[in-house]
Amino acid sequence: MIKIVYDIKVYREVLKNIINKDDVVVELGCHMGNSTRIIAQKAPHGKIIALDKGSQSEKKMKELIEDETTSIEFIKGDVRLHETLEEVAKKVNQMGGCDVLSIDLGGGYHPDTTFKVFFIWSSTLKPRETIIRNRGLLDFLHSASSSEIITSNKGWLESCGDDGIPTRLKELKLWSSKL
Repeated sequence: MIKIVYDIKVYREVLKNIINKDDVVVELGCHMGNSTRIIAQKAPHGKIIALDKGSQSEKKMKELIEDETTSIEFIKGDVRLHETLEEVAKKVNQMGGCDVLSIDLGGGYHPDTTFKVFFIWSSTLKPRETIIRNRGLLDFLHSASSSEIITSNKGWLESCGDDGIPTRLKELKLWSSKL
């Protein structure tokens, strides 16, 4: 299932409800690690790969990793880059796959980058559950209507099948036939 929220409290509550004790969780936009701490508590026998490109994240995540007994790995990197996705995909494949994909790229209004990142990461990792924190996507979701019904019931858009990444998304340097 794919869940879209904006309020940080709702985001963290949803995380608590969807994560199992042995899940592999990929967190895009871990920031200072506040949500990462919740994930670690919910998945004490799991693995967390937390990513952020911010300079302040590195220090805070190092402190969090020292405090927690859970297996947290921090990667300082830009989630829009193919190299970052490829590195994480290799690690996740060795762990048997991704259970939860958590995306909080600032929660702001502009949904375009967030959706592109979601689409490419979820199409590659094929998680059981995805949670996205973004006001623009939530606003769009609640404002849109359609007579067509196309559904996906997993944490990625399986209704697209294995069509791959659309050529137009190559501008984010994420697409690769290697994955």
